[in-house]
Amino acid sequence: MIKPLEYVSRIKPYIPGKPVKELERELGITECIKLASNENPVGPSPKAVAALKAYLENSGELCRYPDGSAYYLKNALSQKLSSSFGAKVGAEEIILGNGSNELLDIAARTFVGPGDEAVMASPSFVVYSMGVQSIGGVARETALKNYTHDLSAMADAITPKTKVVFIANPNNPTGTINKKPEFDAFMKRVPDGVLVVMDEAYFEYVRDPEYPDTLKYFAEGRDILILRTFSKVYGLASLRIGYGIAKREILEEMNKIREPFNANSLAQEAALAALGDEAHLRHSIEVNEEGKKFL
Repeated sequence: MIKPLEYVSRIKPYIPGKPVKELERELGITECIKLASNENPVGPSPKAVAALKAYLENSGELCRYPDGSAYYLKNALSQKLSSSFGAKVGAEEIILGNGSNELLDIAARTFVGPGDEAVMASPSFVVYSMGVQSIGGVARETALKNYTHDLSAMADAITPKTKVVFIANPNNPTGTINKKPEFDAFMKRVPDGVLVVMDEAYFEYVRDPEYPDTLKYFAEGRDILILRTFSKVYGLASLRIGYGIAKREILEEMNKIREPFNANSLAQEAALAALGDEAHLRHSIEVNEEGKKFL
């Protein structure tokens, strides 16, 4: 039997949970509430659902490949980000992925080679180490401190072999955040040539005013890749669409690895509609706040 690469055989695969209906059938119960994947209980924006229905009614489009440039969605994201940040974020400084998960993998494959190192916290999102190990890289994991990324220890872990540092902020699975002062101190210690990947899948839910604005470092031209998603607050997890923000030079290299049609048409249509539904965004955040208080 053919053997896998040695470093691939050492990867612990991600094992998804069973479908809720199957679990209910096995246990003879009903009305299960699934919590494992941090999905938005509110569901998607009605505007996103309407956009999907309208697209599907024009069935002639289903035989066409998606817009590989994601022209309309990238431009909408550019306008929204530029407006909220107060400085220009160009469409060419945005990359789309089959969920931000894919962009983590693309970043690893673009900048980490066999024997190179990537620094990350443990426990954090398992895809960081899996992506690095799958290409023969070395995952250097540092322990959390008070359930939070220990950014000082992560800076200490950077060596001449380090190519990428992965940070989830808020962290998954602990839900904690790193605040502005510690993040600023960390960025001062990151040497040139090391890419900081900020996984901000949950950033819309953060209410703490001390949460760092990582777009500041993007605007300064630092080697930073900021990842966000439509899976959480926008409730589009099943369509798999996320985006990254980085300077053009970084994305030009990542786009050499990215599959040409990685963001499907339905996902682009729904994300574009969801992006314009501020009321649904606020409602999702309010429901989450209520849940946190209840818990």
